[in-house]
Amino acid sequence: MTNNKIELKSVSELLGMKFFIPSYQRGYRWTEQQVKDLLDDIWEFSKKDSSEFYCLQPLVVKRKDEKVLEQIKTATTIEQVKKILKGSWEVIDGQQRLTTIFILLSFLKFKGNKQYDLSYETRKDFKEFLDSCLNLKNNIEDVNDPFNEIVGGNTDRDNIDFYHIFVAYISIKKWFGNDKEKESKFKETLLNNVKFIWYETDTDEDPIKVFTRLNIGKISLTNAELIKALFLNRSNFGEKDSEHLKLRQQEIASEWDSIEYTLQNDEFWLFLHEKGYDRPTRIDFIFDLICEQKTLGTFHNIGNDDYKTFRYFYEYFKQGETKKSKIETCWAEVKKYFHTFQEWYNDLELYHYMGYLIHQEEKLDDLFTQWNNKSSKEDFILELKNIIKDKIKNCKDLSKQYEIDGQPKKTTCKPLLLLHNIQTIINQNNKLKSKEEYKFPVFYKFPFHLFKKEKWDVEHIDSNTTNDLEKKKDQKEWLKYSVLDDDLNDELKNKIKSFIKDKNSELLFDDLANEIKKISLSSWKKSEQDKNKVWNFVLLDAGTNRGYGNSIFPAKRRCIIGKDQGKSYVIDDDLNVSMEDGAIAFIPPVTKNVFLKYYNTSVDNLREWNEHDATAYKENILETLQEFGVTDSSINQNTENNEH
Repeated sequence: MTNNKIELKSVSELLGMKFFIPSYQRGYRWTEQQVKDLLDDIWEFSKKDSSEFYCLQPLVVKRKDEKVLEQIKTATTIEQVKKILKGSWEVIDGQQRLTTIFILLSFLKFKGNKQYDLSYETRKDFKEFLDSCLNLKNNIEDVNDPFNEIVGGNTDRDNIDFYHIFVAYISIKKWFGNDKEKESKFKETLLNNVKFIWYETDTDEDPIKVFTRLNIGKISLTNAELIKALFLNRSNFGEKDSEHLKLRQQEIASEWDSIEYTLQNDEFWLFLHEKGYDRPTRIDFIFDLICEQKTLGTFHNIGNDDYKTFRYFYEYFKQGETKKSKIETCWAEVKKYFHTFQEWYNDLELYHYMGYLIHQEEKLDDLFTQWNNKSSKEDFILELKNIIKDKIKNCKDLSKQYEIDGQPKKTTCKPLLLLHNIQTIINQNNKLKSKEEYKFPVFYKFPFHLFKKEKWDVEHIDSNTTNDLEKKKDQKEWLKYSVLDDDLNDELKNKIKSFIKDKNSELLFDDLANEIKKISLSSWKKSEQDKNKVWNFVLLDAGTNRGYGNSIFPAKRRCIIGKDQGKSYVIDDDLNVSMEDGAIAFIPPVTKNVFLKYYNTSVDNLREWNEHDATAYKENILETLQEFGVTDSSINQNTENNEH
C-alpha cells in the first residue's frame, strides 16, 4: 500500500487512456435499471452547483506498460509524451461502471482520440459490436429482434456479455430520446463534474490477488482503506531518508491495526454501537466522526454518498501545509478519538452512562462534542445525568399505569428498567471500591455486548393473564409449567395429567387453573392497575419470555434460573421433570434479583410474588434512581391525605 496512488480523476482526464479488462473478471452484467439509475443520478446532479462533483466508486487499476521512461526517450513530440504518460492500464475493479461510461460516451459521439480505449481479453470485437449498435437507426421497443440482427449468426457475438452491452446502449438511447439540448448539458457534466476514485496499485502487487480480495472475499475498498492509502503513500511523507520513512510508515500501520483489533472486540464495539454495522473494517466510524464534526476543517465539495468521508480527507490532504505535517496532525486526531473511547470504556461511570445513552439513541458525535466542551469529567457526568433524566421523563412516576384504558404500552418504561440495572451495578461497584481490601478489583460491568444481541420484552413478574387460553395446546403447556411449583399435591397433579393425556377429559381448564392459583398465589388480591405498574415489570429476553408464556411465578422463577445456567426444563405428559442442556441467555441483574426475592429481606415463601415483594422492589427503584427524578406520586398523595 505504501506505493499505491489514490486521487480523484474526472471522466475528461480518462480520455486518451487505454484500459484492458483481463479474463479473470466476469463479463459486463449491468441491467437496464442500473443504467437508468446512473443516468438519473448524474442528471439530477447536473442541476446543482457546478462547483461540486458527482463521485463514482473506486476504479482500481495497475499500469501495464512498465517501461515508461524508455518509451519517453523515443518520443519526438509533446503529444506523444502525454500519450505515453497516460499509458495503458489493467482494470482490477470498477469495470462495470467504466464500461457503462464508455458506452455512454460512444452514444454522445466520442470516438477515436476523443474517447478512452477499452478492450476485453475475452471479447476481442467489443468495439466493433458497439459500433453495430451505434449504427441502428430505428427506435427500438423490443431488444431481442435487433440484437439477433446484429449478431447475424456470428457465434462470437452471441453471448451474455454482448447482450447486456446491447441492453445498456438501448437503455441510454431511450433515456435521451432525441433531446439534443439534454445531451449537450449531460455531456458537459459527465466530462467535468463526474469523477472516479482512482486507485493505482503497486506495480509489484499481483492484480489477481487484489481482484480476489475485492470481489471474491467481498472486502470492498472502504473509506478506511482509501484513507489508509493516503496516510501510507510514500510520496506524502516527503522523507529523503528511506529508513526513517519506512519506520514511520510501519508505526502508523501498526497503530492502525491495533485500533482495528480493539474495535473488532464486540465487548468494546457494542458498548459504542448498536448491532448491524456491516462494514468489514470498524475504524471507518472514527473517520466518519471526524468528517461529521469537521475536525480537520470545512470542505464543501465532498458530496453525500458512501465515499463522502474519503473525499473529506482527500480535500484535507490537498490543501495548506506539507503533506507530511498533515499526516501527523490527522493521525494524532484519529488516536485522540480512539483514546477517548478507551477512557470511556475503562471508567466505571462513563462506561455505564455512555453505554446507556448510546443504546437510547443519543448520537455519539453529540456526546463527543459534550465531552470536549466540559472542563472536567465530573461536569461531563453531570451533563450525562441530565440527558438521562430526559430519557426517562415518560416513565419516572412509579404510580403510572400501563396498558389500561388507553394508557401507554408497558414498553414505555423500558428505559427506566434498563437504567435501574445500570445504576444498581454502579452503586454496588462504588461501594466495593470504598473497601480497602478491594483497592484493585475487577469490577462487574453491564454487558452491553450481550444485551444488544438479544431482543428484550418488558415482562410481568406476576402473570397478567386471566388464563383464558383458548387453544388446548396452550392450556396443556401452561399446566405443565405449573408442576414446577413443588407445593402442588399429588391429587391435583393427577388431575393435570388426566387433562393432558385424555382428549375426552371432563375436567375444565379454568377449574384446574383456579385450583393451582389457590396454592400458588397469595392472598394479596392484585388489581389490574397493580399488575400494570413498574413494581410488576422486569426486562427479559424475548426467547425466555416466549418460552414460558404466562406461567405462574414459581414456574417463571425456575425457568429463569435454568436459562441463566444454560439449562432447560423438559416436562413430559406424565409430568416427569428433567433438566437438559439448553440455550443460555443473559439475565439482567435486577431481573435475577427479582426472581431470587433479593429486595424483600423477610421472604416467607418462593411460590409467589406478593405485596411485600413488589413494595420492596419499588422502594429499591426509588432509592436507586432518586437522583434522576424518579418518584411515586401515589406515596405523596397518601402522605398529603394522612396529614390532612
